[in-house]
Amino acid sequence: MSCLAGSGPAEAGSAAQPGQSVGLPVGAQIPHGLYWITATNFGVRQTTPGVTPLNVNTTTLAWSTPWELAGARVQFFLGAPYSAVAPQDSAWQSGFGQPLLAGQLAWDLGNDFGFSYLLGGYFPSQTRFTTQTSSLTHRFALSYVGNDWNLTAHLFYGHFLGDRPPPGAVYPDYMNLDLTATRNFGKWQIGAVAFGSTDLPTGVASYRPQGQIAVGGLIGYNFGPVNLQAFVTRDVIDRNYGGRDTRAWLRAIVPLYQDKREAAPNRTLVTREQSQ
Repeated sequence: MSCLAGSGPAEAGSAAQPGQSVGLPVGAQIPHGLYWITATNFGVRQTTPGVTPLNVNTTTLAWSTPWELAGARVQFFLGAPYSAVAPQDSAWQSGFGQPLLAGQLAWDLGNDFGFSYLLGGYFPSQTRFTTQTSSLTHRFALSYVGNDWNLTAHLFYGHFLGDRPPPGAVYPDYMNLDLTATRNFGKWQIGAVAFGSTDLPTGVASYRPQGQIAVGGLIGYNFGPVNLQAFVTRDVIDRNYGGRDTRAWLRAIVPLYQDKREAAPNRTLVTREQSQ
């Protein structure tokens, strides 16, 4: 998700905020139960002539069902963001972004590896500085969660549907990649994170495709049962964003209901079987 900016065709960017899943073992099965995941991030992009601050807040319900399909655990997600932006030091604008409804299949591959595939849809939004057109999101994740590690690669592919975009806007398909390499030390989680994003070709000659690569560090603590994670990221490469972004993130994972037989101590949404 990014704000509209630029001259000529507006730059729209990814419907899924790059970096939104770092720190989570999204390839692994979630213990059966219902979870509330709330996150906020605030960052400043060094644009010219003024900086552009952006705040994104998301709340997500995750349901790990007792059902299986093709050997995979069936999981569902419902999310909604609320964002605020002040383009180049102008007045703040705020509003709800695009709601997401998604289903996921998560396979336990054995030897502490897990793989998941998610298919979801973003619904149209009337908030004019965010993406307004509906789209599909495909997500593929591979996680290793053995020996207190979380090594995860999470690939996003977004495809915009045939809704008519606002005048002057171009909505490119996109790919994002979120990377996590953290280790648990008792109740603590410490490690490195990174993410990248790129617009895919649009066929519009005057459109300037956006892209970025960011790196950072993460620290988390398991209060039992609530998990908190904090991380900071900084762009090392940006393309057509007008400047590099520095961003602070905070996430809380709260189990509303959880099958205690599967819940592993000092883990972040990982089953006991995968932690052994």
